[in-house]
Amino acid sequence: MKYTDQLGRDVEINSRPKRIVSLVPSQTELLYDLGLEKEVVGISRFCVHPWPAVKNKTKIGGTKDIERNVIDALVPDLIIANKEENRKEDIDELAKSYPVWISDVNSLNDALEMIARLGLILEVEEASETLIRQIQLEYQKLRKLRTNFKRKTAYFIWKKPYMLAGSNTFIDSQLSLIGLKNIVGDQNRYPELSIEEVKTLNPELILLSSEPYPFKERDREELQASFPHAEVKLVDGELFSWYGSRLKSSPEYFINLFD
Repeated sequence: MKYTDQLGRDVEINSRPKRIVSLVPSQTELLYDLGLEKEVVGISRFCVHPWPAVKNKTKIGGTKDIERNVIDALVPDLIIANKEENRKEDIDELAKSYPVWISDVNSLNDALEMIARLGLILEVEEASETLIRQIQLEYQKLRKLRTNFKRKTAYFIWKKPYMLAGSNTFIDSQLSLIGLKNIVGDQNRYPELSIEEVKTLNPELILLSSEPYPFKERDREELQASFPHAEVKLVDGELFSWYGSRLKSSPEYFINLFD
């Protein structure tokens, strides 16, 4: 049977997958929460949730440095990848030998669609539909945060060089749902900016992510000195950028962080 992934590719999957390799941390956690722990045979070394359940799963390298020989030894009948997190050349090569389903998630609706499509492919529709309803109910709570509406916000994901989350990213969509105005919302993906360039955009709120760069208190203090009139916060990057079952916890975290 052919299933269409989020890039519009047709993926031939003729029976319920029983040996799954996940190349994406947030989707690995999703598979576990859908009750598919036994079916997951390989994960990336960045797949750290749910801990310690993932501890002894075979690691197939990183999201961008995949170890093909390890994947071949696992003989997967489905590989789950992501457009942003994995390299196109790796995925194209894997797709010559295995069914590879690719997600492309830039909004909450994309995330819910991804969960629904994987639920269908993996024959866990009831669990996926229940999870989708839970996430939707949680996100309704964000209406409480409208007092923050249009607060000018910079979300830093990297240092040396400084990089911010811009448009066409899942983080940007999360900021919008919270009610914040992304100061680089008119710039695509993850623009590099100097501190002086950020200053010209006059942020009122600066968020320093725990991933992919692990900003620490010393970074917060450094940027607070550079932006004395802004509020600078360290934030949990997983709850801003993971688009699987972790979304159940994101709205409550946002409410506690901002309200």
